[in-house]
Amino acid sequence: MLRPSIPPVQRDCGNCELRSLRMFCNLDQAALGDFNAIGVQASLPRGATLFQEDTVSSGVYVICTGQVKLSCTSKDGKTLILKIAMPGDVLGLGAVISGSRYEVTAETIQPTEIKSIRREEFLAFLHKHGEASLHAAKALSAEYKAAFFDARRLALSGSAAGRLASVLLDWGRAAACGKAEMRFTMALTHEELANLVGSSRETVTRMLGRFKREKLIQIRGASILIVAPDELEQLSV
Repeated sequence: MLRPSIPPVQRDCGNCELRSLRMFCNLDQAALGDFNAIGVQASLPRGATLFQEDTVSSGVYVICTGQVKLSCTSKDGKTLILKIAMPGDVLGLGAVISGSRYEVTAETIQPTEIKSIRREEFLAFLHKHGEASLHAAKALSAEYKAAFFDARRLALSGSAAGRLASVLLDWGRAAACGKAEMRFTMALTHEELANLVGSSRETVTRMLGRFKREKLIQIRGASILIVAPDELEQLSV
């Protein structure tokens, strides 16, 4: 699953500070011990491809740190960014469980640590631990709900500002991990962000500038701090 040139890294799942905040990884001690013993952990650079759309699924990838861009491509070569996956997300889950092909392409957009688990190994783990199977079902349900809300956001939101505000809030909440401060690193270009929210690069650049002037967000380099989440929430409705 991983390129042999990428050196593995050692990470103890039992000591992960994010484990209790992530749906799939929050397992009991017995399941966590077995989960820690399977798979391969690796540190990947920006731009590494985990798997490609329409290829046979070989395993799942759990994001430990970093961000991964999920996209699909039309027959005429146009690429649509569907989601930015965050730490704790399990990529390729649906394809592995159903034995189908990957629906999307997964590419790192910043240095990322992942845990990759072969399909046979992962399915055996789910078969052994009922709690893990339940968590997998909940993760799939969360993917479905996220896809539904993303589609609704694109189809029903009347403004580019509303769609952009919704995306920024999603990322801020995910990065906060239950803490008050909602700060994250913007790893996408304005062109890629425009693709994600169904707008143009010029509009995204203008809206970010507007949010900054109105003190809804603070921007320092690639770092974005959500200053006024309630006001952004009103825009996103």
